[in-house]
Amino acid sequence: MLRLSYGRSLPGVLKICQMISLLIGFLCVHCATRWSSWPAFRYFEVVTLWFLVTIFFFFLMYLFGLQSKIPCINWSLTEFLHYAVGTVLIFIASIIVSVKSSGISDLVAGSVFGFIATFLMAVSLWTSYKVTCGSQQTGAAL
Repeated sequence: MLRLSYGRSLPGVLKICQMISLLIGFLCVHCATRWSSWPAFRYFEVVTLWFLVTIFFFFLMYLFGLQSKIPCINWSLTEFLHYAVGTVLIFIASIIVSVKSSGISDLVAGSVFGFIATFLMAVSLWTSYKVTCGSQQTGAAL
């Protein structure tokens, strides 16, 4: 069952923007002709491509409503942990690329899109935190 309304919701739009910024950042670094530090830029490529694929997986999962078919997994907690790890790793990768870019415009553009993806993932982290942890009630009465 396809839920097209998810693509227009805030989490859906955030995932689409994250995928676009990660793809552009990956392509900018991958297509750069001169690299000053091979391992640093390969790390950026691996991190951006990995989280691009996982965000695409989550997007398709929510678009087709597959999370209701597998109730044994807490999907909101899984997504929260994904965004927590992704925000940190993409932020580190973007810092490394911006430091090692040596003024090469392709690499600078890749790091900028990495920072944009970091910001978007932090917003998604906050919204998934509100869903995962914000709805829990404490038993203490004042």
